[in-house]
Amino acid sequence: MKIALINENSQAAKNGIIYDALTTVAEPMGHEVFNYGMYTAEDDAQITYPMVGILTAILLNSKAVDFVVTGCGTGTGSMLAANAMPGVFCGLIIDPTDAFLFSQINAGNAMAMPYAKGFGWAAELNLQDCFRKILENKPGEGYPKERAQIMAKNRGVLADLKDASCKDMLSVLKDIDQDLLKSAISGEKFAEYFFENSQDEAISAYLKGVLSGEPVPA
Repeated sequence: MKIALINENSQAAKNGIIYDALTTVAEPMGHEVFNYGMYTAEDDAQITYPMVGILTAILLNSKAVDFVVTGCGTGTGSMLAANAMPGVFCGLIIDPTDAFLFSQINAGNAMAMPYAKGFGWAAELNLQDCFRKILENKPGEGYPKERAQIMAKNRGVLADLKDASCKDMLSVLKDIDQDLLKSAISGEKFAEYFFENSQDEAISAYLKGVLSGEPVPA
């Protein structure tokens, strides 16, 4: 599985701690982690939490990654921004029990965590435990197990509601503020990681035009 890490600007200084915790858990399981930043608070590309939602949706809808790990001061802003986008099902994860239940019941494709609120002594251990509970079991197996079938049905209903209430990703990219979009994809490693892994030619072509400043297809 390909996993993206995204930090918004208020918690950029903790990117290294979060990345180390994530790779410590994910890489031995055979997962590949792509660190999209922010890497430091002084990065030229400043990613706000609304931009986190845009970037998360781009990565998931293009299938450049399979799962996104993000967050902000409380985790709530990044979660809301991500869930406003098509194809994204993001849970607010504070502790390992949250992580386990989100994986088993909701089987989402993104998680948002608080990197300021409650982020104290041994925070890196809590990060590792949360990442382990998200990744170590097959998603969607249900908890309790006997409710797995109804939980799967409800996930399908939710996916249908999302499809009905959201535009397709390419339409979203064309309709949102283009300066905001360009800012969201201007991170140091975005072009290197994204264009190599994207499986959606239309999204890739549109974003290349945005980054280059050239006219993009209508």
